[in-house]
Amino acid sequence: MKTLPWLNPTRAGLLSKALQERILIIDGAMGTMIQRHGLQEADYRGERFAEGCDTQHAHEHGAGCGHDLKGNNDLLLLSKPEVIAGVHTAYLEAGADLIETNTFNATSISQADYHLEHLVYELNKAGAHVARQCCDAIEATTPDKPRFVIGVLGPTSRTASISPDVNDPGYRNTSFDELRGTYREAIEGLIDGGADTLMVETIFDTLNAKAALYAIEEVFDTRGGRLPVMISGTITDASGRTLSGQTAEAFYASVAHGRPLSVGLNCALGAKDLREHVETLSTVADAYVSAHPNAGLPNAFGEYDETPEEMAATLKEFAQSGLLNLVGGCCGTTPAHIRAIADAVAGVAPRRLPALLEAAA
Repeated sequence: MKTLPWLNPTRAGLLSKALQERILIIDGAMGTMIQRHGLQEADYRGERFAEGCDTQHAHEHGAGCGHDLKGNNDLLLLSKPEVIAGVHTAYLEAGADLIETNTFNATSISQADYHLEHLVYELNKAGAHVARQCCDAIEATTPDKPRFVIGVLGPTSRTASISPDVNDPGYRNTSFDELRGTYREAIEGLIDGGADTLMVETIFDTLNAKAALYAIEEVFDTRGGRLPVMISGTITDASGRTLSGQTAEAFYASVAHGRPLSVGLNCALGAKDLREHVETLSTVADAYVSAHPNAGLPNAFGEYDETPEEMAATLKEFAQSGLLNLVGGCCGTTPAHIRAIADAVAGVAPRRLPALLEAAA
């Protein structure tokens, strides 16, 4: 496989240097923080969608007319970008080195629920741009500590390898090519908006992830350069497997061809339940290892009870055991959680890559 140059060699070099020096901190949950604002339909619509339509595209698409937009958190990048910027800044001030773009559902498959498929490129470009501005502002005050934008590619709400119909095991409601197409559109936007890396995350179906990785390579080939790629799967239950049935070791074997900068696990489980699977990845992966778990398991009300101190103590043990290169939080985590985690792993040596260990032997 040919090796393309970095699209932004300076930023890629700074990220590589930082990873060699210390455990880097990923931010926490976006949705948890958005919920605190108590936003209503009018907030999600803003001025552009106030009349029930996308006024900039209504003549082309007739899109979004009469359809509720509340809950489309990605759309806030266009209707209330200050809310998203405020969340990013709060995490940066709490100690995050890497900020994830608010683009988890910015794919045509997910935006189809709101009749806003035509916004995919624009949402992803805006997501990277808002995060870039926030990172640059904080980095300007501490130039010796660069901050990085992770361009997020979420899993979509569909699965390419499992039937949604229990009566028809062969049925699929999406395809590899459909996923590849919507991911490619998102990737173009993330790169144009200023992302430092791309992360295929919360992977429950490895075939979906493979479509994303294929699209990433297509875009890199077209542009003649690449960004670092991060991959993060999700173990869905106590079986220790992804939804499509893979163990952590099998998952890594399936995505290693993407030459990821990092591979890790996020969401679904709290840190304690994720530990053995992160340890597996740390043993088999030639890439850096990341973990950004939930704040424990959800309670009867769907809320997360694990305190910043509890979560930080658990993840500190991960770090002291030599399992981590990047760590942060997923569902239920807040800037308080990220600050506690950052403090807990400060000064703990990062996991060394197997290749480096072999070279030192």
